[in-house]
Amino acid sequence: MAKTMMLEGIRIVDLSSVVFGPYATQMLADMGAEVIKVEPPGGETSRFIGKHVKTRGMGAMHMTLNRGKKSIQLDLKSAEDAALMRKLLKTADIFIHNVRGKAITKLGFGYEAVKELKPDIIYLHCTGFGQNGPYRDLQAYDDVIQAATGVATLLPRADGNPRPRYLPSLIADKVAGHYGAQAMLAALIHKLRTGEGQHVEVPMFEAFATFNLTEHMQGATFDPPVGSFGYYRQLDPGRQPFPTADGYISLVPYTDAKMGQLFDLLGGPEVLSKPEFAGPVERFRNATALYEEIARLTPAKTTAQWMEIFVAAEFPAMPVRDLAKIFDDPHLIATGYAAIREHPTEGRYHQLTPPIRFSADKDRVLGFSPALDQDGADLRRELEDLE
Repeated sequence: MAKTMMLEGIRIVDLSSVVFGPYATQMLADMGAEVIKVEPPGGETSRFIGKHVKTRGMGAMHMTLNRGKKSIQLDLKSAEDAALMRKLLKTADIFIHNVRGKAITKLGFGYEAVKELKPDIIYLHCTGFGQNGPYRDLQAYDDVIQAATGVATLLPRADGNPRPRYLPSLIADKVAGHYGAQAMLAALIHKLRTGEGQHVEVPMFEAFATFNLTEHMQGATFDPPVGSFGYYRQLDPGRQPFPTADGYISLVPYTDAKMGQLFDLLGGPEVLSKPEFAGPVERFRNATALYEEIARLTPAKTTAQWMEIFVAAEFPAMPVRDLAKIFDDPHLIATGYAAIREHPTEGRYHQLTPPIRFSADKDRVLGFSPALDQDGADLRRELEDLE
């Protein structure tokens, strides 16, 4: 008997593009949902992110973002293709898109129109900004959201360079994608309990602001404020990887007891007898100077030598690994995290294993990223006789 995956039987019609929406649906596809990627003529943007002359046809990010999905190419401005889209939506549990409100309504696929087609549809709108505010019609990209949420001012607070900077990651898109995935799952649970579909809005601006402010609201949490914005520990300029004889190492003396243990392991217990570090309050107030003392001691040994000491002492530490060497990590190798697979058209590639492990859904085999309109013919045949 064939194994049933956890979300098998759930159909998601995915009109989203770039990273936010495709990342959300990729997580559900990994769990067994049937995700049908509706792409415009020529293909959706995420298909080409990371594409360069050495690829056979698919961009690098498409290989991960859209794995396990089906693809159908539709021009929704065409009456024939719009009619096919309406048929497809009648078969869906979830419809997700990131088209701005006015544009999707003009196309004929606003919430009320889709609800008429499928009364119990879960309609998830990935927006840049909440649709009840003055920014509702503005365009949003990761850089824009990092700027708007104050994230671009975090590095200046930490290193003193006043120029705002983006974190070099599509972090706002991916965080919003996680919110999108949890929203779909929550709405599915509600539908299973009540039979009721609903409109769900996931705004990237508000999602990422919440993500950032969870720790950085600090004293501004209270009204009136009892302090300023910014979590001091994350913004301390000394809280960076420490130099070793041949590289860098991350050390986390998270509690005062761990700080004492660290200086014992570093061979410098006398540091904590200095007046400015003599007690917990003094160490808290002079944390930057304390980090400087750690950095003075760590070059005495290589990273490997320190790791042997810290692992034996059960002290939290990890070597700083260059991004280009992540696939050499022994733990990731042992867990099969970046498995080598053979794509039907793109050849050998690294497929990242979903980080969440379910005992009820072991040894999942993930699908491949689809060619443009790869499943179009089959879906058209399925929908041919549907009214």
